[in-house]
Amino acid sequence: MAALGIDDHLCFALYTASRAMTAAYRPVLTEMNLTYPQYLVLLVLWEEGTVGVGRLGERLQLDSGTLSPLLKRLEANGYVSRRRSTSDERLVDVALTPAGCRLEGRAQCIPEQLFAATGMTERDAADLRDAVRRLNDALSASARRTPEEGTPE
Repeated sequence: MAALGIDDHLCFALYTASRAMTAAYRPVLTEMNLTYPQYLVLLVLWEEGTVGVGRLGERLQLDSGTLSPLLKRLEANGYVSRRRSTSDERLVDVALTPAGCRLEGRAQCIPEQLFAATGMTERDAADLRDAVRRLNDALSASARRTPEEGTPE
């Protein structure tokens, strides 16, 4: 295989698209005093309600070292509360506060606003999302394989 220029690398296209997407969210989220990762935490909580920190990490594919500062900041801003689980003291549950629940109403316009900025059709966006998910699943599965397993045939 011939050497690829940077613009021909899939990883670079994904990297720059991710940065552009995050930058597109920034002005809207700044008005709500949120960062993009904090917004993702809130999306999970709006969808699922109270969840454990472990569950949040699974859903967002973040480790606790990354998640803990996000949660501290959201708690300091009054959007979430953290409490020891009543079923297992070793676990911490994260819940929306009334302010966090109210923020959902303000945030409901965000997906539509950002979708409009993509210039894509709904079908194109869904196809791209599905392709990126398949890529993520394949790369995650590959990373979980032990060196002895090798690559599948």
